[in-house]
Order: sequence, then structure tokens, then C-alpha cells
Amino acid sequence: MNEREETLRTDYNTRLEAQGIYPTPQRVAVARVLLERYQHLTADEIYDRVRRSDNVSKATIYNTLALFSRKGLIREIVADPARIFYDSNTSPHHHFFNIDTGTLSDIESELHPAPAPESFPPGTELHSVDVVVRLRNTPAATRAD
Repeated sequence: MNEREETLRTDYNTRLEAQGIYPTPQRVAVARVLLERYQHLTADEIYDRVRRSDNVSKATIYNTLALFSRKGLIREIVADPARIFYDSNTSPHHHFFNIDTGTLSDIESELHPAPAPESFPPGTELHSVDVVVRLRNTPAATRAD
């Protein structure tokens, strides 16, 4: 392992530990794929990328993603019942999901609508707001493909 790889590995270890996650080699491998930049990946995409350099099972990928999500290191975005994305950008933002292409992208907007606190049921408070706007290609866009 060269010096740059060692520095990156240490950075991932530190990020995991900061979230209360023990940095096993498998968890660091998943973090390396997911946290290298802001992106939206499915569990299968993460598995395929991790498998290129590390020996890890699909069950380990799913368990690691659940842990990362529970600890706030990533966000789980349910685009539709059959497709869950893992988002490395945990800041408040919303998404476009293209039903025809299966792609998820960030909505570049400062608008983050939330219901007024007085509309909440008694004894509750706002935890989070997740908005996924589902789109379809227009007929003209479909013909252009």
C-alpha cells in the first residue's frame, strides 16, 4: 500500500469511528466506494465495485449499508419499491428519479418544504423530510435515444 492509499484508508477509518462505527476491512472497503464523492448507488452497484478489490459477501454489503444508514453516514433513498439508492450526501436535499432510465439525481434547490410544526400530531417533532420527484421521459426524448 502506498502513502496516498494509507492516508485515504486512515481518513475512512476516522470517518467511520467519528460515527461510532468500528472500521473493519469490509466496512472500510464499502466506505471507500461510497464516500469517495457525492453519488447515488444501489447495493448491487456497491457490491460490484467492492468485489473488484476486496472479497466481501452480498450479505456483508447489505448489513454495512444498513449500519451506515442507521448511524447517519449515508442516506437511504427509496426511489420506488424495487430500487433503493444509497446517497453519500447527507445534507438536506431532494431528488429526481427518472422512471424510464432508473437514474437518481439531486434537485439543485434551496427549497426544502416542511410542514408547519403546529400541524404535527401532539408529542411529535420533525425528524426529516425526503422528497423524490418521479419523472418520465417525454415522447421526443424517448425517440431521440
